[in-house]
Order: sequence, then C-alpha cells, then structure tokens
Amino acid sequence: MKNVTDSFISLVYLPSAGGFGLNTNILETNIINLSVVLGVLIYFGKGVLSNLLDNRKQKILSTIQNSEELCKGAADQLEQARARLREVEMRAHEIRVNGYSQIEQEKEDLINVASANLEQLENFKNETVHFEQQRAIEQVRQQISRQAVQKALGTLNIRLNSELHLRTIDHNIGLLIAMKNITD
Repeated sequence: MKNVTDSFISLVYLPSAGGFGLNTNILETNIINLSVVLGVLIYFGKGVLSNLLDNRKQKILSTIQNSEELCKGAADQLEQARARLREVEMRAHEIRVNGYSQIEQEKEDLINVASANLEQLENFKNETVHFEQQRAIEQVRQQISRQAVQKALGTLNIRLNSELHLRTIDHNIGLLIAMKNITD
C-alpha cells in the first residue's frame, strides 16, 4: 500500500515554481489535500483490504474444518483405544487366572533345579577337598624324600674319608675297564 501511495505522490507532485503540488507534511496540509489522499487510499485500499479479509476468512474456515476433522479422527482413535483396552483387560484377567498354577509349577521347577545345582556343588567341593588332600600328601612325601636324601648325603660326607673315596674311584675304574673289554 505504501508503494501505491508513493507512486501516486510521485505522479501528482510536479516540482515547478508555480505548479500544482501535494504537500505531505500533515501540519501544513489543507482539507482538499487530505480529502484527495484519503480518497485515493480508500479507492486503492478497498480492494486490498477486502482481499486481506477474504484471505483471512478462508484461512479461518480451513482451520476450523481441519480442527473438526482432527477432532473426529481423535474421537475415532479414542474409541479404538477403548476397545483395545477392553481386549487387554480380558486377556489380563485370563493370564491372572492361569498364571497362579503356572507360577506354582515354575516354583517347583526352580526348587528342583536349585537342589540339583546344590548337589553338584557339594560333589565338586568333595572332589576339590580330595584333590587338595592328595596334593598335600604328595608335597609331604617330596619333603620327606628330600630330607632323607640330604641326611644320607650329610652322613656320607661325614663318613667318607679319602681312603674310602680312593677305593670307590678304583672300583668304578675297574668296572669301566671291564665294560670296555666286554664291548671289544
């Protein structure tokens, strides 16, 4: 609308010394200028205003129609949800009735499985204890054998003198010579 007014002002305003002109300063304008401007605004603005109002009316009507359709759709969905709720409630009641016997059966099954697991754990514990006992006995045997060998070596070192040592070496040399003669 401002463009229309600007176009009109540029056509009416003729910048000549004694020519006709449109004064846009509201404090210096007279009634004729104001009536011309208002007439132009009403003439050109009437179509624009009616178009704006018609567009707004159409938007409001389409919004109301869309809202009514959405309301109807929501009511349909609500009814479907209520029907589904009734079905679910019936199914829940059936499950509740049948569930108690199933719970008792599963409880017995769990007790049986737990008993079997406990028995397996007890057997595993007994096997572990037996294995640890055998290992401890084997360790004690090895320690006793080691101590016996150390004691025997200690006794041999104490009783072994150089004469016995020389006799043992001579005896071993004789055995080696005899073995050599047998293989030749």
